[in-house]
Amino acid sequence: MPVICTEENRRLTAAVTGELDHHRAKEVMEALDREIDIALPKELTVDFSGLTFTDSSGIAVLLRAWRRMGQVRGVMRVVNTPSQADKVFRAAGLQRMIHFE
Repeated sequence: MPVICTEENRRLTAAVTGELDHHRAKEVMEALDREIDIALPKELTVDFSGLTFTDSSGIAVLLRAWRRMGQVRGVMRVVNTPSQADKVFRAAGLQRMIHFE
């Protein structure tokens, strides 16, 4: 399973593990879309503590989740981002739109 989600009080946490590349991005996007549609969360936390690698596909995943959260009038944050992934996300300027902790 590409994403393990838990929800409590309209707070959705999505743990993404392994590699997030073009082979897995579509699967992760679909899983996040499905979970957001079900929970209609006011807050989404994407937990990358188990992420081992990402490329620009990870940027697309986060942007899509950020847009979906805007549609449901929720906020989004990203936690536990590994160094390699952090470099990719910062190079794209995602910290200007998405809250990283």
